[in-house]
Amino acid sequence: MHQANMAASSECTLPISASIAAVLNETDNPHHLQVLKNFTSALRGQEYRDAVEEEVFTNLLKVLTRLYEDLQTAQTDDLQSLDSQLQLLAECFRAQRNCCVQSTRNQNLLRELGFINVSFNILKLHQTLLRSKEASFEPLRCGIQFLGNITVGNQMCKDDIWSLIFPDLLLELLNSNDDKVVNYTSMVLHTCLDDVKVADLSDPENPQVALKVMELCRTQPDLDWTVLIATQYFLRSPALMESMYTGMSHTERVTLLELMFAQLTEEDSDSECGIPPSVARFLASAFQNGCGAVLTLATGSASNDEVLQEALTVISLLDVLCEMTSDHKEFMFLQGQSDLLVSTVELLKQVHTIGKASKNIFSAAQNFSSVSGDGDEDSFSQSPVISFKAHLIRLIGNLCHGNSSNQNKVRELEGIPLILDNCNIDSNNPFISQWAIFATRNLLENNQQNQELVASLERQGPADYSALRELGFSVEERDGSLLLKPVKKGS
Repeated sequence: MHQANMAASSECTLPISASIAAVLNETDNPHHLQVLKNFTSALRGQEYRDAVEEEVFTNLLKVLTRLYEDLQTAQTDDLQSLDSQLQLLAECFRAQRNCCVQSTRNQNLLRELGFINVSFNILKLHQTLLRSKEASFEPLRCGIQFLGNITVGNQMCKDDIWSLIFPDLLLELLNSNDDKVVNYTSMVLHTCLDDVKVADLSDPENPQVALKVMELCRTQPDLDWTVLIATQYFLRSPALMESMYTGMSHTERVTLLELMFAQLTEEDSDSECGIPPSVARFLASAFQNGCGAVLTLATGSASNDEVLQEALTVISLLDVLCEMTSDHKEFMFLQGQSDLLVSTVELLKQVHTIGKASKNIFSAAQNFSSVSGDGDEDSFSQSPVISFKAHLIRLIGNLCHGNSSNQNKVRELEGIPLILDNCNIDSNNPFISQWAIFATRNLLENNQQNQELVASLERQGPADYSALRELGFSVEERDGSLLLKPVKKGS
């Protein structure tokens, strides 16, 4: 049965081949378009694709080349005269697209015959002459789909196409105002990428393509290809990450950090997330250098968009660092970054002091509804610093887990009383009391000096332990050591 089908497919090739050859020798007429449509349709069948002979593709290339030559001399202000040529061009691209599906043989054959170069020249000419013509989008879309299909699983085709489209044509297509063109171009980019091409994107002289992909991640979040490009390639390249981050606006940095946060939280905690340690080191440095920007929000500077975006970048950096140091062993080297711990404790100290000095964005609140009883709108849902202080405490707790050096450093920085003073419930910092208890446990674990300090604070009474008791915990001294102990109900 299979042999019979193959024979039938081979016989079908002959009249189509002759018909395509006739297109070259006749004056343009509507029948030509139907010939190409029949060929496109036949190519949907795997057996037919496998049976098409080289002569058919040779004739198709001649048709494509003639259309390219006609397009070069066309009067672009007369779309009616172009309409027939554009339809034929789109159908040629559809046929090329279909013949490459699951066929390495056809991919290589079209490459060797020169389809890639001619198609590139047409797409490049299209961008010069027809980019604003709505009627020309169909051949453009089909041409890009062909580039995508011929690269799938074919390294030679990937390399050829990349050498032609990067960076100029690639950037032009990604900037198209046609959503399908952008989507198909993103697919081509994703299919072509490998370590060598990511290195090309990392070149400081060619930052535009990577930055455009990140812009699309922000402005068109439903465009799956750009998100895949960012998570599968960008986040895994230290050179590209640093190059992009340096050239980005704060708004774009927030988008990048949100993607990274999602990658960290979605991955199985038992496996590595693929983000290199050097990227984590770079982000920790960025947090240390820029963390003071958050303090400007206390003065009402949030009305200044640039100031707000800079602060939001710091907040996003903190979220990523918290996640990195939670259940990812590959990032626990950050515990050795003593400057990171010092910066975090000092920032917590400043935020806490500012919040107590007067009523401002960092002040603790006890309102858990969107509107308080007196009609004053609560900031719970709008404030950019929701949970910021809680996450500072979380990061400190993470950095101190099983690390005596960091435990001692927090004590020396007078951070332990500071953390204990944040055990109260705060609607602007959900779960802050739980994170404070978590951090306290990590600070006291196997650390006699920290235990003695908390015991002395309990005896001297400067710290308020009522919040700890309300949460069901007591501080208990036992055999010279201090323990956080659950309080039994009714005691």
